[in-house]
Amino acid sequence: MFTKKLAVVLFLTLGTIITNAQNDAQAKKILDELSAKTKAYTTIKAEFSFTQEKKDKTKDTQNGKIQTKGVKYKLEIPGHEIYCDGKTVWDFIKDANEVQIKEMEKGGDDAVNPSTIFTIYEKGFKYKFDGEDATTQTISLFPENPDKKKYHTAKLFVDKIKKQISSVKMMMKDGSTQTYTIKTFEANAVIPDTDFTFNAKAHPGISVEDLR
Repeated sequence: MFTKKLAVVLFLTLGTIITNAQNDAQAKKILDELSAKTKAYTTIKAEFSFTQEKKDKTKDTQNGKIQTKGVKYKLEIPGHEIYCDGKTVWDFIKDANEVQIKEMEKGGDDAVNPSTIFTIYEKGFKYKFDGEDATTQTISLFPENPDKKKYHTAKLFVDKIKKQISSVKMMMKDGSTQTYTIKTFEANAVIPDTDFTFNAKAHPGISVEDLR
């Protein structure tokens, strides 16, 4: 199921923990401000790029779009459109003209939910402040349960003025890196709830696989 790949857009593929990492006050202050501002948004629309660099330095980049409204989301990446109304997930596979339907994952350490893409740092991590320049603050995140993760460290880059995530770089246990970069960001746009459900009637001849 494609949603497992999102680790998506979504920031859920962070390895070996740096055991002496402590939650320092500066990092906490930045993350608290980031969380407060993000939670105040009624909706979010964003365009992003995802770059995977393998250990041999070869790279692959893809672009995508995401919009969220509470726990509802719609994710668009090459070949897929994924819709969630808070209960049901539809994965529309374009080339196959097929939609796979399942219940939304709830709970669990790695439950994939793109609606948390901008607040994923809020639990399950230790963190420390790495430094800042004129525009960006950098925080390292370390998973509290590293044995369950495919990564060991995530670098969170925060826009100092906007108090928004600008990018996340994840260092994987296999020596590769995954970088998610927010290209455009719009908050509080009017998004109808119908945008978070899949309309099969708009796709004549579609194959439906109900996995619920």
